[in-house]
Amino acid sequence: MSNPVLSSVYKSINVIHSSNLSTFVPKPFFNEKKLSAYLNYNVKVLENDYIAYDVIENTEMVNVYIPSIHLNNFLFDQYGSFDYKHSSTILVENLLKKYTNSDSIHYIVHVENNSFQIIVLKRKKLEFYNSFNFSTKEDFIYYILFTAEQLHLNPEEFLLTFMGDIEKESELYSIVYKYIRNITFYEPSYSIKEKFGVSDHSNFVLLNQP
Repeated sequence: MSNPVLSSVYKSINVIHSSNLSTFVPKPFFNEKKLSAYLNYNVKVLENDYIAYDVIENTEMVNVYIPSIHLNNFLFDQYGSFDYKHSSTILVENLLKKYTNSDSIHYIVHVENNSFQIIVLKRKKLEFYNSFNFSTKEDFIYYILFTAEQLHLNPEEFLLTFMGDIEKESELYSIVYKYIRNITFYEPSYSIKEKFGVSDHSNFVLLNQP
């Protein structure tokens, strides 16, 4: 292969699948034989789709999703066996760990390209999770405010935490600030800004994989 990264030898490989082809299922209702049924509520499942699932640590939830089987096959042919998870599994697991000692409401928005996830933690548990696609800043603020309304959260009171591909100078931040004044950026225990030239609140999923 021409890319030296793909031609290298690694002790272990962890793959992250990032897509909106996933859904959370309460563990008491989970049945490994009914994976496609869970996804059919949210996405179109094809007959030949391979469906996987992650058991989310320290919760009563299972994340059911469709991984990229072409990517998995390519990596298996190149490297042999490897571990993989869905990005939302890593996101939720690590945020629950981060706020494990907090009884406050945490309204978190994780931005990546033209999609974003809203995660709401309440009393140390996952209250809400969903992924949204957007093409305009108006779409972006609509989903944030609509979710807050459905959860009976007052935009004048709750604290919104941004993470991922968003900066204070962006139009996304500006439009959100018109409606929600209590905004902060996620502060990790590590710093990558000086070494990689990117914000510390970016690349959360990549830097917190197993």
